[in-house]
Amino acid sequence: MTTSAMVSNDATALGLLAVILGFVFYTSSSPHPFWQKFYKFIPALLLCYFLPSLLNTFGVVDGHTSQLYFVASRYLLPACLVLLILSVDLKAILGLGPKAVIMFLTGTLGIVIGGPIALLLVSMIEPSLIGNNGPDAVWRGMTTLAGSWIGGGANQAAMKEIYEVGGEIFSVMVTVDVIVANIWMAVLLFMASKAKEIDAKTGADTTAIESLKQKVEKYHAENSRIPSLRDIMMIVAIGFGVTGFAHFAADFLGPFFEANYPWTEDYSLTSKFFWLVVIVTTIGLGLSFSPVRHVEAAGASKIASAFLYILVATIGLHMDVSKIMDTPIYFLVGIVWMLVHAGLMLLVAKLIKAPLFYMAVGSQANVGGAASAPVVAAAFHPALAPVGVLLAVFGYALGTYMAWLCGQFLQVVAG
Repeated sequence: MTTSAMVSNDATALGLLAVILGFVFYTSSSPHPFWQKFYKFIPALLLCYFLPSLLNTFGVVDGHTSQLYFVASRYLLPACLVLLILSVDLKAILGLGPKAVIMFLTGTLGIVIGGPIALLLVSMIEPSLIGNNGPDAVWRGMTTLAGSWIGGGANQAAMKEIYEVGGEIFSVMVTVDVIVANIWMAVLLFMASKAKEIDAKTGADTTAIESLKQKVEKYHAENSRIPSLRDIMMIVAIGFGVTGFAHFAADFLGPFFEANYPWTEDYSLTSKFFWLVVIVTTIGLGLSFSPVRHVEAAGASKIASAFLYILVATIGLHMDVSKIMDTPIYFLVGIVWMLVHAGLMLLVAKLIKAPLFYMAVGSQANVGGAASAPVVAAAFHPALAPVGVLLAVFGYALGTYMAWLCGQFLQVVAG
């Protein structure tokens, strides 16, 4: 590593990131009135990106020469994906009735088509947004936004690697992601406080939600347990065991396609990282139908979330805050994109008379992922928080495939 930064040892940098994450989580759950008011306006997730970015912006750590992101994206990210996806209960999601799933998939569709539409519209004002195909091409950066807004941080990192996104456009898109997504979340939380009036006006049927509240409360009372050391070691074994196998297979598949079918490079099939993410996602979904999924009762998704936040902090380490004001045009792209998503959600909700809960949680499960979908769900009723997690995990499962598809459309628009 270069010595221009104050801290050139990755172990020290990791220590700084861990202390920052600890500080954010400690203060965000503090009963102190100052912190409660502070986190009402500033989401904890935003700080997990933003505070590490200050280390990079002010030259404390050089994010671009640090190996922390590489380690987090290659070891922690795949383990995190497996642990999040194996807990998905497809039967319970379908048990919500078709409207919840329709609203969730509408949200996904809104992101997939919204990106290319936003790029097309904004490029009419700013033609330089298209026509570039280098690592810092706008369309490449937008694939990471699609990954984040359909799945979450894990899928965002996956797109960064699959589409070989340059560091500069990526740090801009992370900023657009966090700011635009949090503005939309604030709108959803405001709507949640008016849910009864909105549902009464639209004539939505909320009986399925009421029965689900009771079912969820009963399941959690019966199943969740304090994890033993054995539980934690099993979770670690599953996460890193599948990660190891996926690396082994990806090391064979990527070069195999490159050597024999070079034309598949356009579809990312020559990328080892693409295979790594697809394999862990597929195995995770397979395990969700096996008894292995019961490790969730001991907190598999909590350990996965810890891995995810370390990854988020290492992504933040690549961000240069001073770049935000240089690029207002990218915020316009993000806002137009979110408007397409929101407009489609509201239209379909009105057509099928879906309760506001399904619209809000379906949207947030896409845009915010497992970190914030439960927050929006709990704004309707605390017992509904797991529904947010359930749909968000469904988003993790779909995120890589759908964001990749969105990337293919973006590539066409960008020429």
